[in-house]
Amino acid sequence: MEKINQIIFLTIIATTIVAQGTSAQAQNTPAGKTSSDESIRPFKINIPEKKLADLKRRILATQWPTRETVNDQSQGVQLKVMQELAKYWSTTYDWRKTETSLNAIPQFITNIDGVDIHFIHVRSKHKNALPVIITHGWPGSVIEQLKIIGPLTDPTAHGGKEEDAFDVVIPSLPGYGFSGKPTSTGWDPQHIAKAWVALMKRLGYKRFVAQGGDWGNAVTEQMALLTPPELVGIHTNMPATLPDNVSKALQYGEAAPSGLSPDEQHAWDQLDYCYKHGLGYANEMANRPQTLYALEDSPIGLAAWMLDHDAASMALISRVFNGQTEGLTKEDIVSNISLYWLTGTSTSSARLYWESKLAFFAPKGITIPVAVSAYPDELYQAPKSWTEKAYPKLIHYNKLDKGGHFAAWEQPQTFTEELRASFKTLRSATYQSKK
Repeated sequence: MEKINQIIFLTIIATTIVAQGTSAQAQNTPAGKTSSDESIRPFKINIPEKKLADLKRRILATQWPTRETVNDQSQGVQLKVMQELAKYWSTTYDWRKTETSLNAIPQFITNIDGVDIHFIHVRSKHKNALPVIITHGWPGSVIEQLKIIGPLTDPTAHGGKEEDAFDVVIPSLPGYGFSGKPTSTGWDPQHIAKAWVALMKRLGYKRFVAQGGDWGNAVTEQMALLTPPELVGIHTNMPATLPDNVSKALQYGEAAPSGLSPDEQHAWDQLDYCYKHGLGYANEMANRPQTLYALEDSPIGLAAWMLDHDAASMALISRVFNGQTEGLTKEDIVSNISLYWLTGTSTSSARLYWESKLAFFAPKGITIPVAVSAYPDELYQAPKSWTEKAYPKLIHYNKLDKGGHFAAWEQPQTFTEELRASFKTLRSATYQSKK
């Protein structure tokens, strides 16, 4: 029982490519060897047409279960939602449009510790832009951040000022998207954090900031714990702030600690629900990621698994496919699922849950400047009281009234404003040295 509780505690979180004319997925150096090639290679996507045709065939051949026996989502993603998604995916959605949009953005591959790392890199035209590395999570990808690239790199064209400019680096996690799939163990958030520092230094940045949510937060906080002199601050939209007494009570199914403020009680209620009802996917991936063969064989199986991430996200996506206007579109959602399917990364991405041994929401003792944006439909909306204790050098905290787990994707305008405000105090001449 103790081991099961530990796994639950540690894993809680709502949580054929052509490169330079070579028709192949990003490749890895054989296990046990480290590539000495530090070159940065341009990257373009060109999924073979036969792979797209096979995807459509598999969607149309889906064997559907019977309808759920309830009128809500308590049994999982509803049949009506999945059938509407399948119809859109097989008859209306155009991957080539997504592919063209991605290929319009500068993308690259570089090898770090034997694994090819794919990343987007957009430099601002403004000379004093602040470099930022932004990390996605699961079931996300670089597609999550596409809407914020323009506003961050070209603020004068998006309601900002020249001094708000960022250079933006958005890598694909190892085993995700167009990055290579590790062929040996050890690629946990700590290893990825070291790789990201190496990436930023390889790009010539002497000072930079970092941002992340979901696994992106875990990686970003581990970067901060490395205290590299180049990293001057971080921002997170899914912070690790739980006090010990709250963590213990949640872990062992106890009652909420007494004396919680209204904001703390709300966070408790969100977390209590998540611990009890929202961790099935995380427990399976943390224990047996290799067992998920169905996700590599059925696109609808993969889509349902990805949609059932947390209650708020599932509700939002359900509303999208029921015809309501939300922060995400059908195209947004299906593009992200398609990326996982077409790169064959459903299992390799799940292994990050198996690799990680972090207590996800426990404060880590970060000593560099930290900024936090607390969105209401995140797994929990971190109260300011917990946040101030978790991050002694808190430079920004904002409790937003709209948005959830995929904040940059759902609410790109407020997310952009949050990053501008978060790092404003770090924009001195000392922090603007770049290649």
